[in-house]
Amino acid sequence: KTRKHLIWWTDNYDRLTNEAIVEATLNYGSWSDVQALIKILGVNKVAGIFRRKSKPSAVGRQNYLPKTKQYFTRYFNKHA
Repeated sequence: KTRKHLIWWTDNYDRLTNEAIVEATLNYGSWSDVQALIKILGVNKVAGIFRRKSKPSAVGRQNYLPKTKQYFTRYFNKHA
């Protein structure tokens, strides 16, 4: 709720999934936004969501930007 600029497509923040929050934060957030997310959910949970949802065969929508996928694949391979 404090970072509404990351998720501009809704005003129903209580119904957002962790998957939507992780995607928006990794795509559009600053480094401090990413670090806050990791502090809240934990690096392994964020990495798991990212890995599961960034695959081309992922069920449902997947809107990770190419540069986001490239960077965070490497980041989570090293840190999670």
